[in-house]
Amino acid sequence: MDIQKFQESMYSLIVETSTNLPKDVRRAVKSAKQRENAGTRSALSLTTITNNITMADDNVSPICQDTGLPTFKIKTPVGVNQLEIKEAIRNAIILATKGGKLRPNAVDSLSGENSGDNLGEGLPVMKFDQWEKDYIDVRLILKGGGCENKNIQYSLPMEIEGLGKAGRDLDGIRKCVLHSVYQAQGQGCSAGFIGVGIGGDRSSGYDLAKAQLFRSNEDVNPNEDLRKLEEYIMETANELGIGTMGFGGETTLLGCKIGVMHRIPASFFVSVAYNCWAFRRLGVKVSPETGEINEWLYQDGEKIDFALEAEKAAKEEVAAAIEAEVEVEAPREIILQAPITEEQIRELKVGDVVRINGRMYTGRDAIHKHLSENPAPIDLDGQIIYHCGPVMLKDEEGKWHVKAAGPTTSIREEPYQGDIMKRFGIRAVIGKGGMGPKTLEALSEHGGVYLNAIGGAAQYYADCIKSVEGVNFTEFGIPEAMWHLKVEGFTAVVTMDSHGNSLHKDVQQSSLEKLSQFKEPVFK
Repeated sequence: MDIQKFQESMYSLIVETSTNLPKDVRRAVKSAKQRENAGTRSALSLTTITNNITMADDNVSPICQDTGLPTFKIKTPVGVNQLEIKEAIRNAIILATKGGKLRPNAVDSLSGENSGDNLGEGLPVMKFDQWEKDYIDVRLILKGGGCENKNIQYSLPMEIEGLGKAGRDLDGIRKCVLHSVYQAQGQGCSAGFIGVGIGGDRSSGYDLAKAQLFRSNEDVNPNEDLRKLEEYIMETANELGIGTMGFGGETTLLGCKIGVMHRIPASFFVSVAYNCWAFRRLGVKVSPETGEINEWLYQDGEKIDFALEAEKAAKEEVAAAIEAEVEVEAPREIILQAPITEEQIRELKVGDVVRINGRMYTGRDAIHKHLSENPAPIDLDGQIIYHCGPVMLKDEEGKWHVKAAGPTTSIREEPYQGDIMKRFGIRAVIGKGGMGPKTLEALSEHGGVYLNAIGGAAQYYADCIKSVEGVNFTEFGIPEAMWHLKVEGFTAVVTMDSHGNSLHKDVQQSSLEKLSQFKEPVFK
């Protein structure tokens, strides 16, 4: 095999997976958008999501700034040198990272040091199988940390929150899967997809669950019991009212695929791999002789062009307004520009949509830990912290440019956030998925607000960033550094205010009440 050609093929696969959402996923997102009620927070989120998909297409840039942990599933004919394949994939990963198609995500678990090229012990993940077909089948999934952290595993029998006792039977499995959707809320960038593995041990069960994510979202399970369960979960999960980004709404789940394997008598695991709406999974068939791509996988059916969809929807809205002889009103906009006063913050309430102009500062896990123990490198009084680990590229003149910059999951900063806001005078925090009671209490006491940006919308928000005006703590790695960003028209929704209100708390409570309605057995 021409290994250089194979490396080029793997580079193409990585770039396409990071930047071009598969056809089946696009169709699922379109269906969700059609179901959502116009004018709601979820509808606004889905519009941002579809705009972001279009921008990623146009820019050939990452759909989400968290380009995840690359997992390759590779099937080779007997006699193909798998060691050469591994080396070619590693080289392609390095090139994709250098070109800004992947964010450097490989971190030493003991030292915290970022390798800078996405290579490290055990990374990227490559799983090989041999088969008797005459081509190499390579499939790749880029699964980000926000959704990976919402994976969950159940050991039956057990008591499940909101659903009661779950036994070692199909109905017990049903309760596990339904609860897995509930517990993710908006933190996994809902609406999402789930892969479920029944049986195995703790590690093989998770492998089976993730393997389900490599199925087409529109296939039909050949196992009749599992087919019925998949259909039930899709219908029922969307009655929980969690909605896009956890804002409430009609669509919470976009896909459910379930697989089963044998187990030992003492163990009964149900493992769930949760994936965000930015479901980046593609595959190719490669010639073992030339190393070239012969066929792209997951390409069946229509590819939705969201730019054309948006243009069509806008025309229909205007036409409807003219027919009804009413004016189309622009939504009320609240402008924020740092430094922000406490008085401005106290005027904001849950549900308000804000547009931010001016300066904001990124800060993730390493920054929050550092600020909890050390002084800030700059004056943060009245400022905005953005939970974001952007994809950055430096040009030949040494100037930094933002290539992707969506929010990360905020709940990881719950141990630090409230104390840091009060200590440094921070007035607003931007992230996704909401935060907990400690932060909510601090927002009331200090006069702060939590703003929910749209998870995965990395191109949409990168377009709002007009310049990089400085950086601190690059020694923490590109994603964990504190970037000083000048923004215009950065849109987010107030979901936790200074009056003790939290949309996340309300949606979690209402969805738990709805979940509890499904206690009674469905499958015998």
